[in-house]
Amino acid sequence: MNLEEYKGVFVFAQQVDNEISSIAFELLGKAKDLASDLNTDVTAVLVGYNVKGLADQLAEYGADKVIVVDDPELKDYRTEPYTHALASVINEYKPEIVLVGATAIGRDLGPRVSARVKTGLTADCTVLEIGNFPINKIGNQPQKENQLLMTRPAFGGNTIATIACPDNRPQMATVRAGVMQKIDPIKGAKAEVIEFNPGFTPDNKYVEILNIVKEVKDVVDISEAKILVSGGRGVGSAENFKLLDDLAEVLGGTVSCSRAVVDDGWKEKELQVGQTGKTVRPQVYFAIGISGAIQHTAGMEDSDLIIAINKDENAPIFDVADYGIVGDLNKIVPMLTEQLKAAIANK
Repeated sequence: MNLEEYKGVFVFAQQVDNEISSIAFELLGKAKDLASDLNTDVTAVLVGYNVKGLADQLAEYGADKVIVVDDPELKDYRTEPYTHALASVINEYKPEIVLVGATAIGRDLGPRVSARVKTGLTADCTVLEIGNFPINKIGNQPQKENQLLMTRPAFGGNTIATIACPDNRPQMATVRAGVMQKIDPIKGAKAEVIEFNPGFTPDNKYVEILNIVKEVKDVVDISEAKILVSGGRGVGSAENFKLLDDLAEVLGGTVSCSRAVVDDGWKEKELQVGQTGKTVRPQVYFAIGISGAIQHTAGMEDSDLIIAINKDENAPIFDVADYGIVGDLNKIVPMLTEQLKAAIANK
């Protein structure tokens, strides 16, 4: 493999029902940073049917080029035709880096594509940067420059691993939603649009979709919330989360939780913040009864304003909090709720 042939940062621009998923815009924002470090450009790969009209949106969020693979076989996501589409793009255009969102689609697609193009893949990344590998020089072993360093939780979130793929291209990663930041859209931006179709011949690996049933879920997406009231095991019980529900209602916020709460069965996995949950960046984050282990803070430390309530004055959460209250949450939270109610009523 001639590594010098591979240039550019490619992003799989996931779309569902001809609507681009938010994760695609987040990845384009990160791709701009990586491309700047490598002095190259950013290409979005848009796969679907009748999707060419979405290219301008991708340009507004940072794509210099958009490769459109448009075919009736790609109308709905199916593993085999989408794998064929993305793998064919990689083989044809030889990108140095390929980023895929760690969504249900991306987690299915990414590993299959990486196997098809004979490269590695680092899954569920939370940090991406360009650097030397090995990171720390070992004896006389040479360091390879301008490598994609892919950081992700390992061993159930109990440690962090940084992984590189120095000897194969492309360097591929799936990236957790909510971790990377979109750029401010550039209104009126246009990208070079390249139409590419490798041809699709259905075979016995093509799944036939008989029916699509869209499930309506009551669980909100905490990664989109502007105010989060998050509780940990220190809340005491599932029933005691009523205190947090009341506070969130007054603020127009959403309740979230730590991994311990999910492990105890008090809340759904979709509400979990942290390395093994979701990464969030709300305007205000209340950490109530949360000790502040690194696995949790990694998922919320970029919040604009962090307010911690904990009875342990030495809890690590106070190290990342902008404001901290040491005391019994059973007394503090109801008092805070009532004060906020009164303040809002007097407006």
